[in-house]
Amino acid sequence: MAHFDYFVVMAEMRTGSNFLEANLNAIDGLTCHGEAFNPHFLCYPNTTELFGVTQSMRDGDPFRFLEKMKTETDGLAGFRYFHDHDPRLLEPLLRDPKCGKVVLTRNPLECYVSWQIAQETGQWKLTNDKFKKTAKVKFNPAEFSGFLGRMQQQQLRILSEMQRAGQTAYYVAYEDLQDVDVMNGIAKWLGVEGRLAGLDSKLKKQNPASLEEKVSNFEEMAAALGDSDHFGLNRTPNFEPRRGAAVPGYVAALGAPLLHMPVPSGPTDQINTWLASLGGDDAGLAPKFSQKTLRQWKRQSRGHRSFSVLRHPARRAHAAFCNLILQTGEGSFKEIRKTLRQVYGLPVPKKMPDDAYSKDDHRAAFIAFLEFVKGNLGGQNAIRVDANWATQSQLIKDYSGFASPDFLIREENLQDDLAYLCHTCGIDATEFPAIPDETPYSLAEIYDDAVEAAVKAAYQRDYMTFGWGPWS
Repeated sequence: MAHFDYFVVMAEMRTGSNFLEANLNAIDGLTCHGEAFNPHFLCYPNTTELFGVTQSMRDGDPFRFLEKMKTETDGLAGFRYFHDHDPRLLEPLLRDPKCGKVVLTRNPLECYVSWQIAQETGQWKLTNDKFKKTAKVKFNPAEFSGFLGRMQQQQLRILSEMQRAGQTAYYVAYEDLQDVDVMNGIAKWLGVEGRLAGLDSKLKKQNPASLEEKVSNFEEMAAALGDSDHFGLNRTPNFEPRRGAAVPGYVAALGAPLLHMPVPSGPTDQINTWLASLGGDDAGLAPKFSQKTLRQWKRQSRGHRSFSVLRHPARRAHAAFCNLILQTGEGSFKEIRKTLRQVYGLPVPKKMPDDAYSKDDHRAAFIAFLEFVKGNLGGQNAIRVDANWATQSQLIKDYSGFASPDFLIREENLQDDLAYLCHTCGIDATEFPAIPDETPYSLAEIYDDAVEAAVKAAYQRDYMTFGWGPWS
């Protein structure tokens, strides 16, 4: 029988983790404290303090909070941990033999559709069928690829770390949650005496219909997944293919053997527009890739060239700040924005910037964002390191897990270098479109020595790797 000091449920949204937690909490000797290290709240959305620790105190020292949880909980303490929770905890948890790991998995497609429905209806839990909300959602192939990639990456990380540590986890599939013997098996494995006579009946399954009934473009979804070659899609952690290089984001021209491996928060839209303009009558962009279809494209495209575009860290960080944090429209990071305002004191308006938001306000907010990024890249805060502000040196390294780009082009040399690329392929280059400044203020309007110092402090690795000097 295993003996642990505490336990963690490794899961994701819409995998049934609320139901699993409710049943674990019904077992004598076990107490699961919700999403204890969710960067946006403490354990549960309305909890302000636990064991005398506030959210800001937890973020300042997560390991102290973990110790208090272990020592001040009656029985064996645990919590749920998702891929976007405090990254400082993941490796220590996985390597700690005194931490019991329960890994909850679900068919990623079912998980994705359930997540879409919850976003559409606003209903994330159901305790009474009378209040059930339903919706039919549209499958988005590109969004699903990103969703699946995040799940795979987390599962592979768990598997790899456990192997290196010589440990094992208790794996539970979504379908197992309705089996009381499985719940009691978890209790036995965690080393407590309590057992369940029956399952918790408060939480209800929200979307019991088939995928065909829940997805409006079911046939399109089936066709999109047909090229993905996801064998054993519901059997984690051994997914196929094992992707870690963001292949679905790669873009190829139809009229030229050129492949763009984009760096997030770069001039991606303009580059893809330019790619689509090549080749005259054959102009356009190839369909989204999987690793399988990208290999096919490479075999069929003799003399192909791939490239990524590097952007000065100041311009790239400013683009990420303006487009994802300062703005509140579609595609922005609303939850992270809210947390940065409330927990980290980022001085941005509560809503979209208006005329009262000055250039001085913008400079101060951008510098504060850069200070957050510095800590984020150094593993010093609870928010995920997003690809939009990760170092470009690390992103290019990640791409090499599948294939490194042939050319690294700097944004300031785009027109000349892309023309050279076209020349190597024997095609004529077209004019590159203008790259607009970010709004409400361009980087040129706020750039000074203080901004440059903050950028360099956050991105020392990129400055060293790529030899950048000051932006202007």
